[in-house]
Amino acid sequence: MRGVHGEKLVAALESDKLPVSDKPRLSEAIVRYDTWIDDLSKVSGTVVSECIEEMVEMLNSYKNYIDIDLIFDSPENFLYRQKGQLKLDNTVIEEFLPIMVKACLERSVGDVGLDIGAQVPTFSSAFFESSIGTPAIGGGLTIRAKDQDFSMSRKLYIQSSYEPDFIDEDTLTITTHVGYVLAELKTNLDKTMFQEASATAHDVKLAVSGAKYYLLCDFLDMTPISTGVTDIDEILIARKAKRINSNIRKNFSTYEGRLANRNWYVEYLQGNPYYSDVFERFMDHILSQIQNEDLVEESVLDMGYF
Repeated sequence: MRGVHGEKLVAALESDKLPVSDKPRLSEAIVRYDTWIDDLSKVSGTVVSECIEEMVEMLNSYKNYIDIDLIFDSPENFLYRQKGQLKLDNTVIEEFLPIMVKACLERSVGDVGLDIGAQVPTFSSAFFESSIGTPAIGGGLTIRAKDQDFSMSRKLYIQSSYEPDFIDEDTLTITTHVGYVLAELKTNLDKTMFQEASATAHDVKLAVSGAKYYLLCDFLDMTPISTGVTDIDEILIARKAKRINSNIRKNFSTYEGRLANRNWYVEYLQGNPYYSDVFERFMDHILSQIQNEDLVEESVLDMGYF
């Protein structure tokens, strides 16, 4: 079963709008995708840092193939101009992150009993759609959930009933996920996206007080703003670089423009790869939450702080 990025590749190949000349290129990309996923499952690093370094190297190689060989080098303009809708490039990291986190957890703490993945609907709020005249089953309990680009969550079953034994026909059972570590993934982070993420982070922490919310982006497209005044725990810039200026990007909309600027674009991507230390920092955040032990009074008094 292919993940979110693999599904986008297949969907693009099956699209009626895809130029004929791009079909064999998409078919080759699917083969490369399957190989990439298989290689990620066979990393040899035995500790977290080695594992991340090896996997990020694979990520850079595959992402450059998608960005350059598949999209940028296409003789047609469809893949480049529609990449925002097709989501061929920005879903690579979305599929990579859960694979990396699972591999690191296996090497550090083992099974943590959490669902780790992309686009998992996690609990955001609950309310009752009922009144005196229309009581509704279970009081009309309604759960709202929001898909997250990355989440570590636990499945939760909620029952609501007018009877204490929860076995009558008016009992309502709802399944949801409680998200504890959530992340939004962006290719280019601008001020509007930052504000939207701040609002989402606030809602997340209203729903689950112990949740952590992170924002990961490839490139920065705004003046940095402190996250201290928001509910975002941290923003991580995976490529440690700013977005390409619009006066340069406008040349990429035609094949001739891409051909003329190819060397510059390749140097830009290869000179600003995904950095393993950024992903290691993200993993450290996760491990610090998992390894957070209950406070013991004697230990606190010995240390003098908590």
